[in-house]
Amino acid sequence: MTDYGHEVRFGLSIDPGVGGLSRAFQLAGQADRLGLDLLAVQDHAYQPSHLDTWTLLTYLSAATERISVMPDVADLQLRPPAVLAKAASTLSLMNGGRVQLGVGGGPFPDAIAGMGASRREPSVMVTYADAAVEILIKALRGGPTQGGNEEYRVDYVAGPAAPSSPQVWLGAQKKRMLDLVGRRAQGWISPLNIYVPAEDVPAKQQLIDNSARAAGREPADIARIWNVIGTIASSTEGAGHSPTGGLTGDTSTWVDFLADAVVELGFDTFIFWPVANSDRTEEQQLELFATEVVPAVRQSVADLRRAR
Repeated sequence: MTDYGHEVRFGLSIDPGVGGLSRAFQLAGQADRLGLDLLAVQDHAYQPSHLDTWTLLTYLSAATERISVMPDVADLQLRPPAVLAKAASTLSLMNGGRVQLGVGGGPFPDAIAGMGASRREPSVMVTYADAAVEILIKALRGGPTQGGNEEYRVDYVAGPAAPSSPQVWLGAQKKRMLDLVGRRAQGWISPLNIYVPAEDVPAKQQLIDNSARAAGREPADIARIWNVIGTIASSTEGAGHSPTGGLTGDTSTWVDFLADAVVELGFDTFIFWPVANSDRTEEQQLELFATEVVPAVRQSVADLRRAR
């Protein structure tokens, strides 16, 4: 049982597909009006059907008023950290601090190398990611920055300093990257629930916590974000988890699942990936998520915390 006591936040995953651009703007505007906290966009630049993530985030930011944007997660091997820090701080200055920075090592080395980046073995990629996260955190605070290691080093990175420094959250699933989360990152972004099911979470959280303590950090200072895919259905018939479709169930199913993920598994932020079906569209599910699931989860978490 792990609950770090953080405020619970909610976001929406926006599909970067070229064919869905108008829907992306529609969903982003809806999420903004409904009071969600984050718009998240996956980053796979080697996918020919995907728009560029950072350009899309910038446009989504300009089309909304209060919601923050984040890459989920930016590929550090295709986006040099010093340049990525400049882009994040610039967008934060332009939109009033509505940026968070999810980053990762990149899961498809062949595709990454095909776009001109170096082909790195997993252990080397972790060393590179270590330096990248260090540089990002330093650079986003503003002022001249230098540092790194044998895989990535910068001698000078300068501002601009953002009004609200974006947090650097690291996407991780395996031991060495989870260790890096604990040692250095400001948050952990867990892959989708179909890849990291609930029963696998405690061991990963414990690894992060142990690494944080060994580095002299407080585990509670690290944010924990879970990407959750699924369908908000009209009934409990067929409710449950599947390895391909994620969580399926009515609003009460979703409330129970997410509240438990806070007080038992230690997550504080959830990115909703709605799967449309014949029963409900993505827009309809987003409406239910924001107006029924989100407030009920917050109330349930508050009640459970008071009862302890």
